[in-house]
Amino acid sequence: MRFYWLRAVPEPRYSGGHDYGHKWGLPGTRCPVCGVSGAVTGDAYPSVDLSHLPPEEQKKYLPRFEQDYAEFERLREQVRPLVPPGVHLWPGTKFGPMNGTARGDFGPLVLHHPWTLLMRREPLELLQAEGLSGLKGCRTALRFRKKNPPELLELELLPRGKLHPDYLLEQRPPCPRCENEPVEAPEMPTLDANSLPQDLDVFRFADFLTMIIATERFVEAVRRLGYEQDILFRELPVHGP
Repeated sequence: MRFYWLRAVPEPRYSGGHDYGHKWGLPGTRCPVCGVSGAVTGDAYPSVDLSHLPPEEQKKYLPRFEQDYAEFERLREQVRPLVPPGVHLWPGTKFGPMNGTARGDFGPLVLHHPWTLLMRREPLELLQAEGLSGLKGCRTALRFRKKNPPELLELELLPRGKLHPDYLLEQRPPCPRCENEPVEAPEMPTLDANSLPQDLDVFRFADFLTMIIATERFVEAVRRLGYEQDILFRELPVHGP
């Protein structure tokens, strides 16, 4: 099986663009053990609804920085039952519908930000009808100024896959508290074949959450249906049995 990195084209056919943001998210924080500070970009679970929480608790999931790491851990564990099993939930992980403003004209597949894949409803349904897995579309709350705006759905992408250790420039052991594992990879990352999912045709790369990876099945279906206009598929090397 071949795997491809989804990239935007240098000169897109469609003019559409949108802000990146979601209704809720885990705050940024600083690990008291390794000292890593900040928040991740890209990881999002738009199907997760936190509206059942009391208003004072919902406010704690608005964009901010949490100084108390133990409080961050409490907030993380409070939402863990709502997310897919096994995901890490890093600081900055987003929840709920994508919000903000949108402008311009949008094609069938949208990769305005390299870590976010949007689709119109009909292309999504046709790709699902092809038997592809991992295509979970979630409604967005993007605001358009024009009348009759398109319905854009955000794909909820699960983090999967690892870099092959033989091709890393540098690797350090993970932090025992936050589990952050700093890695440095070459410009063309080599994927570890043993870590790649067999049940997903599109996913977020677990080692670099801003990368979206797709199988050759996905790429072939997108090309066959004519949805490739504003997306490049860059094949990545895979090492292992």
